[in-house]
Amino acid sequence: MTHASYDLPKRQLGTTDMAITRTGFGAWAIGGGGWAAGWGAQDDSDSVAAIRRAVDAGINWIDTASVYGLGHSEEVVGRAIAGMSSSERPFIFTKCGMVWNDDDPMETPKRVGDPDSLKAQTEASLRRLGVEVIDLMQIHWPSNDVPLAEYWGAMCALKAAGKVRAIGLSNHDIGQLEEAESIGHVDTLQPPFSAIRRDTAADLLPWARANETGVICYSPMQAGLLTGRFTEERAASLPDDDWRRGSSNFNGSALTANLALAEALKPVAERHGVSQAAVAVAWVLAWPGLTGAIVGARKPEQIDGWIAAASLELDDDDLDAIAAAIEKTGAGSGPARP
Repeated sequence: MTHASYDLPKRQLGTTDMAITRTGFGAWAIGGGGWAAGWGAQDDSDSVAAIRRAVDAGINWIDTASVYGLGHSEEVVGRAIAGMSSSERPFIFTKCGMVWNDDDPMETPKRVGDPDSLKAQTEASLRRLGVEVIDLMQIHWPSNDVPLAEYWGAMCALKAAGKVRAIGLSNHDIGQLEEAESIGHVDTLQPPFSAIRRDTAADLLPWARANETGVICYSPMQAGLLTGRFTEERAASLPDDDWRRGSSNFNGSALTANLALAEALKPVAERHGVSQAAVAVAWVLAWPGLTGAIVGARKPEQIDGWIAAASLELDDDDLDAIAAAIEKTGAGSGPARP
């Protein structure tokens, strides 16, 4: 397994010593079903093959979380990277702060930031992933049990102890970022961001640029809506244990507008000879302040659908066309053009 044949462009991740490819492998869906935010049952051997396909193609980071599949996603990632030498292994980014109930896996996990718990969660992640140091540990959601100063202080301590190389925040707002930054540098931020869900561009990206915080966004294809392969029929037939069934973006007039926007990406995709999925990902990457985009896959062939985004640069004509489509369809909210 060698990366030499695919030298994908890389960007520095904030002030860390890591240079990452513009797209990374998202491991939420491979956590499988049987928990509150699952994507339905998955085949672990397909998941391992998908991760290996991404690494073979030159992708050099994986984003997972302890809560995905209640530990299962991290175990699958651990299986996929086992046996890779340190020079070929991708960076492993994970998240803590969500604690589940083993007796009732469908219960919504609790947001726990207690320092002792974060330490124990980190040890559990290290064990499941089979690594000695986690490249990036992120707090998944603002905690409900302790103040931010307490859980961010605990994250700074984990970094100082060498358990993790970098620390970040996911799903935190400007006020929370400001408070955390006053305690210890926020290496990275992970917000949702897509051509549908655009609010991150208004405030978080400028803040991150000003503070030299790396930004890796999630759901750039809006959980499949912007791939060009999603339809109203498919939305209607999602299994009951797929979280998207209950999401407003996948129902009613929002679904209609979102699919119309996805359709409008087609001419841009044809112009570049790539998929609509690749254009959706390249659109978020066109924004200043964004370092990389997390793109999920559950089967190796899904990697082939978006890998072009890792090196695709949209031009002014492309961005104008997409902004016009956002305006026309009324899909989502937030600034329409970088």
